[in-house]
Order: sequence, then C-alpha cells, then structure tokens
Amino acid sequence: MSYSKEEKNFLRRVGEAVREVREKKGLSQEELGFESGVHRTYVGAIERGERNLSLLSLRKITNALKVSVPSVLMGEDYGKK
Repeated sequence: MSYSKEEKNFLRRVGEAVREVREKKGLSQEELGFESGVHRTYVGAIERGERNLSLLSLRKITNALKVSVPSVLMGEDYGKK
C-alpha cells in the first residue's frame, strides 16, 4: 500500500515520539520489544515511520513505556501516564 506524503509524515512523527520516549526511559529497542510483546524489528520500523502500526500495538508499546496513547500521538508530556 502506498501512503500520501501527509500520511508518511504522520507515521514518522509517531515513530519519532516513540523513539524519544524509549530513549528517555533508557530502553533499547530490544528491551521495549520484550516489555511490550512486540518484535524489536517492528519497533525499529515504527520508529523509522516505515510501519502503520495498529492501535493495539501502539497500546502495548505505550503501556510498556508507561505513557498514554494520546501523549505519544500529540507529542506531549512523555513522563506521565
């Protein structure tokens, strides 16, 4: 499936937000993958904006990071849940 430029930018921004939170928490992609039950290569693809992650995958990742889904989608207040 081909995405529009706007859709690609959105996926990239979400991925960047996931990476930022993961790094602030001091986790590797592998550790986040283990904690969330999502494969580490999938985490990397999400962070690069290459994957259109499902809501359930986003929920698993944000639960593992102890942040809310909206905070990642909106790029705000990564330290709280």
